[in-house]
Amino acid sequence: MAGKGKMRTTLVHGGIRRSQFGEMAEAIFLTQGFDYPTAEAAEARFVAAGEDEFIYARYGNPTVRMFEDRLAAVEGCEDCFATASGMAAVNGALMALLKAGDHVVSARALFGSCLYILEQVLPRFGVEVTFVDGTDPAAWAAAIRPGTRAVFFETMSNPTLEVVDIARVAALAHAAGAVVIVDNVFATPVFSRAAELGADLVVYSTTKHIDGQGRALGGAICGRREMIRGPVETFMKHTGGAMSPFTAWIMLNGMATLDLRVRAMAQSAARIAEALAGHPAVTRLIYPGLPDHPQHALAMAQMGSGGTLLSFEVAGGREGAFAMLNRLGIVSISNNLGDAKSIATHPASTTHQRLPEAQKAALGITPGLVRLSVGLEDCDDLIADIRAALG
Repeated sequence: MAGKGKMRTTLVHGGIRRSQFGEMAEAIFLTQGFDYPTAEAAEARFVAAGEDEFIYARYGNPTVRMFEDRLAAVEGCEDCFATASGMAAVNGALMALLKAGDHVVSARALFGSCLYILEQVLPRFGVEVTFVDGTDPAAWAAAIRPGTRAVFFETMSNPTLEVVDIARVAALAHAAGAVVIVDNVFATPVFSRAAELGADLVVYSTTKHIDGQGRALGGAICGRREMIRGPVETFMKHTGGAMSPFTAWIMLNGMATLDLRVRAMAQSAARIAEALAGHPAVTRLIYPGLPDHPQHALAMAQMGSGGTLLSFEVAGGREGAFAMLNRLGIVSISNNLGDAKSIATHPASTTHQRLPEAQKAALGITPGLVRLSVGLEDCDDLIADIRAALG
C-alpha cells in the first residue's frame, strides 16, 4: 500500500488509490452504487467482496476507503470504519459489541453526548453501566469484574483535561476479558499511542483536528481487522452511519497538514498556558503540559505533549466568564475544537449544559470554566487577545 513511512509521509500518501487516469489529487468517487459486469459477479461480490470491490456507499466507497486506510496506518491499527460523525463512531463502537445483560465500566468525565449514550441509551437496552473516576486505577480495578464486556473513556477528558492511564486500565480490562474502547479526540492521531498501549477500538470525531478547518462532520472507529470488518462494519452498514465520499475527500485533504497543524497548535497552547499562569483573573488553570497538572508525567509519557487545548476558570463565575468571552477579538466563541481558528467554549452553558448542577460540580465544570482550543493564529496575538479579554 502506498504511504508506508513516517507520520508525515503516511499523512500525505497513505491509502492512495489511483484510477486509470493517474490523478495526483485523491479522486472523489461520488457514487452510491457500483456496476457489475455480470449477474454472477454481483452474486459473488455480495457473498465476499474483494479488497477493491464495492457494493453500496453505505457499505464502502473508494474515496472513503482511502481515508480509512490512511487513518488506520497513522493510528497504528489494522483497519478503520469511517462514520458520519464522531458521535456515530462512539455509538457504533458501543452498540456493535454490547447486548442486554452486559456490563460496561466508564470514566465519569466525558463529553455531554457520550454521557447521554452511557447514562440514557445503553441502560434502556439492558446494559449496566458503572461510572468511575478515570484517573484512579483503584476505582477501575474495583469496578471491573468477571463478565465486564467493555470499558470506555476519553484518553483526555472534555473539558477538564484529565488524563487516563491507558496501559493500566487496558491491563485491568483485558484480564477480565473486556474490550477497551477509547475516545482519542483530544490526544489526536499525532500524539496518540492508544492502540500501542492496549486500546482495542480507538474512536475519533474527525470533525475536529483531522478536518481542522471547521468544514464537515465525520468520525472513525479504528482497531483490529476482525473487529472492524466484523461487528463494527456489520452494525454500521445496516444502521446507516457511514461517511459520505465528499466528506472523506475533505478529511483526506485535512490529513496532509495534520501533523504540522497539531504540533503548531500544541506549541502555542503551551505558551498560552504559561502566559496565563498566575494571572489574577484566572483562579484555576488546567493544561497537561504544565508541571502542576495532576497527570503531567502521564501525559508526557503517553503523548509527549500537553495537547492543543487548555481550560481555565475565570474569577467572577458565569458573569466573569461571559464578560471575558464577549471581550475576545481574535478568538471565536463556538463549541467546536481542533480548528485552525482558536475557539473558546463555556462548557457549563453549552456542551455540558444539560447535566445537573451537582454533576457539573463533581466533574469540575464550574460556572467560570472556559475551554480554549488553540488554533494557528500568531501566538503573541492570541496571548494579547486573551489577556485583554481578562481585563
